[in-house]
Amino acid sequence: MKALLIVNPSSGGEQAKEFEEMAADKLRESFAEVVVKHTEKEGDATRFASEAAAEFDSVFAMGGDGTVNEAVNGLAPHDKRPNFGFFPLGTVNDLARALAIPLDPKEAIESFAVDRTRKIDIGQVNQAYFTNVVAIGMIPAAINNVEAEEKTKLGKMAYFVSGLREVRKNESHQFEVIAENNGEKTTIAVESSTMIVGSSNTIGGFESLLPKASTDDGKLHLIYLKDTNLWETVKSVPELLKGVTESNDVLGYQTFDKAAIRLEDGATIETSVDGDPGPELPITVQVLPQHLTVYCGAEKTR
Repeated sequence: MKALLIVNPSSGGEQAKEFEEMAADKLRESFAEVVVKHTEKEGDATRFASEAAAEFDSVFAMGGDGTVNEAVNGLAPHDKRPNFGFFPLGTVNDLARALAIPLDPKEAIESFAVDRTRKIDIGQVNQAYFTNVVAIGMIPAAINNVEAEEKTKLGKMAYFVSGLREVRKNESHQFEVIAENNGEKTTIAVESSTMIVGSSNTIGGFESLLPKASTDDGKLHLIYLKDTNLWETVKSVPELLKGVTESNDVLGYQTFDKAAIRLEDGATIETSVDGDPGPELPITVQVLPQHLTVYCGAEKTR
């Protein structure tokens, strides 16, 4: 078998250089040929993975959530999709958490086993793909405004600090969501500062935000804050962090196969996709059930 290892040298405070050789040696225990490629700019991981789809049996990424997202975007459009694996080096590493892959790079490499795989759902937003989350409003503004230096210095707390800055602005919007389940459509009018579409239980490093969600349930999960002012936002956030299983007075919850999301007044607003800037509204999001076979941690073996 033949494997491609895509390495982002700038991920994890440039730890990739330290772990690249270790990962390649580990993969050579299971693959007859291991090819290593380094990313130099945005889009390289997508291009490398796409080019490898027809030739390689497996594609691996070493980097943060952005590198993982890029590699998945390279594989997802193809009819023939190699197995996908990754060694996490980022700040949050949501998909690694959801798949029980160790967050310590050395441990993730040492524990890799070629016979541990599972099929997972992939989300699609417009023409792009995601593995974890599409966020709209206050949260993506907070995520997109975090500088690389802050992430290196503060880790996950950098997002929390940026979030506090955005909460003070307290800007709510009128949304229309047309959600589709098994061909039946439901229209929801929402006033909110924040909407989150998740495909697994782990979002932003919080591993119980969506307790009912899993990477292979064939659904996307929508959470939104029911907030029109700062006080309502302050009340909503602690409830959000407890985990959401149903709608209540301060939070809304909905599952769907496909949804169209827009602002009522036709305006635009930024989104965040797997932690990086995404398309502006309006957007269409949908689930691609069990679309990708991934290498996972021992606890998630199926």
